[in-house]
Amino acid sequence: MTIALDEIIAGREAGGHGQQAHHRFVVTVFGLYGRPCGRFLPVSGVVRLLTELGYEGASVRSSISRLKKRGVLVSGKIHGANAYAMAPELEDHMRIGDERILAPRTASVGDPWLLASYSVPESERSNRHKIRAGLARLGFGTVASGLSIAPIRLQAEAEEYMDKHGLSDYIEFFVSSPAGGSDLRDKVARWWDLDELERLYGEFLTTYSPELDRLPGRSAPTAAVLGAAFRTYVPMITQWRRLPYQDPGLPPELLPDNWIGTTARRVFSELNRVLAPLAKRHALQVLTDDPRGRT
Repeated sequence: MTIALDEIIAGREAGGHGQQAHHRFVVTVFGLYGRPCGRFLPVSGVVRLLTELGYEGASVRSSISRLKKRGVLVSGKIHGANAYAMAPELEDHMRIGDERILAPRTASVGDPWLLASYSVPESERSNRHKIRAGLARLGFGTVASGLSIAPIRLQAEAEEYMDKHGLSDYIEFFVSSPAGGSDLRDKVARWWDLDELERLYGEFLTTYSPELDRLPGRSAPTAAVLGAAFRTYVPMITQWRRLPYQDPGLPPELLPDNWIGTTARRVFSELNRVLAPLAKRHALQVLTDDPRGRT
């Protein structure tokens, strides 16, 4: 559920888009129901859940095995049956990701900005790419070559990323405020790809806005309702969880009028409020079913 996990998954898989989406669903299930990290889930239960989402058991097991090789998952046993858990050292990353994904915050127009200035020798161009790609995944906009900008609240995440990858010597962070009469709204539109963000938010709304009209009522949910909630919720949050990293919560005053991201956040918040507990009930029922005898 975090930038660290998406970095492991995205761009490192041999398969195409479908294979990456498959891995993302597996990570979503562990990120939602295998917490805190280190809590083991039976392979049989994970396979059953992913089968409900349209994936074959053999493919799910293959994905789990690859995620173990990449250090995302660790193996164990439950009642003598195979089980996996997210690596315990990922919990801090997951917790930060939970806050950003499930309750995205918006900066105020008067807040200071974080500038990231970096310079890397040509002989170490791979480090330059790591810095540029890492800042972009965290939600930084690009001011110029070697200079990026973001809301101030991204400072801790950015510093952690640079330290983890041994890149801190190449980059300096500065806290700044705009001076003069420059048109920040116009510049924000150049620093961030708002057209691409609008497209991604539009895709999300096209798929999930209709779900608002299909939300279950207040009566006690049946097993069918719980299962349907799971099948909607896991793909929804898998699609959504990348957006709060591409949109770092820019001040509304600096965005286009009637910004689509505001509507998308409202739709996500309502669906998450209703579907998350129902999906969790279904998932835990499947995962706690006695795994003995299954492999």
